[in-house]
Amino acid sequence: MKKGIIFNTMVPIFIQNLLLRMGNPLPGFSAQEKMKVKNSRIIKDNNAEIPSAVLIILYPENNDWYFLLTKRAKNLSHHKGQISLPGGIQENGESYEQTALREANEEIGIKDKDIQIIGKLTSISVPVSNFKIFPFIGWVKKKPKMIVQENEVERVFSVSINELLNKKTLKEKSEVYLNRQIKIPYFDFGGEVVWGATSMILSELREIIKDIQ
Repeated sequence: MKKGIIFNTMVPIFIQNLLLRMGNPLPGFSAQEKMKVKNSRIIKDNNAEIPSAVLIILYPENNDWYFLLTKRAKNLSHHKGQISLPGGIQENGESYEQTALREANEEIGIKDKDIQIIGKLTSISVPVSNFKIFPFIGWVKKKPKMIVQENEVERVFSVSINELLNKKTLKEKSEVYLNRQIKIPYFDFGGEVVWGATSMILSELREIIKDIQ
């Protein structure tokens, strides 16, 4: 057991193992790169990046663990209609962790007192929107009751860890963007297409969980 970590007997083994693994070096860019859009030439904005944070919320159900994804409302300015993790832009005076918890509460109604933070994944820059995303992992003791903020979130759905680890969910498609043929890796979760920054974040989570299986 890693020195300095004392576990309560009520903490599930999966979470204990995840906590221990998070205390070691993260997979980082090597994991993110697997889901990075290929052949794109998006010019990076020279303005300061916009700090934001997202939260992977894990919960146990039916002998498996699940996490929540949201489909963003179509009226939003950035990444509208896409599948994402609960999260948003950092406000003045708050830490990235506080941002992730606040946004989870605002978007899907999960109170921060019910979420125990496990750790932070590798940050990621999104040139198309100029966001700098700081991802966190947290867990709750059971499937949370949610209140969806319909102005921001169209709907919420769950994905199991077994599904995340299943190689069959890893796919790739080709599209034309700015007169270039690009290849887009993505996760196919029951017909839900998860690509871009969200898929890169989940790719790192996937590698971490593979290490503790």
